[in-house]
Amino acid sequence: MMKQALRVAFGFLILWASVLHAEVRIVIDSGVDSGRPIGVVPFQWAGPGAAPEDIGGIVAADLRNSGKFNPLDRARLPQQPGSAQEVQPAAWSALGIDAVVVGQVTPNPDGSYNVAYQLVDTGGAPGTVLAQNSYLTK
Repeated sequence: MMKQALRVAFGFLILWASVLHAEVRIVIDSGVDSGRPIGVVPFQWAGPGAAPEDIGGIVAADLRNSGKFNPLDRARLPQQPGSAQEVQPAAWSALGIDAVVVGQVTPNPDGSYNVAYQLVDTGGAPGTVLAQNSYLTK
């Protein structure tokens, strides 16, 4: 009787071991092939002459290169606001843009620059500033 119980237990152990070695296959057959559309407006220059750098272009390139965003081409921008208050959400959401980056670059007397930006919602809560910050750079 004990031998038979041992055989049954051993049989269950063998069956359980075969289940543990079962092949697991994960197939990914679809996904996202482009980033989220976003508007990046040329940053407003508050100094004399032309701006020393195209900060808006740099921001757009960085967002594009992250793979998470697809900035709207500048030729297709419905407007070029200089601040968050000037953004007309309806114009952007009509193009499928849910957020817009606007910014300002201000030169300082010591040769440094103050770069400020605002991320404006044009979809969920139109006109709301989702994020903002400013940086001092040389």
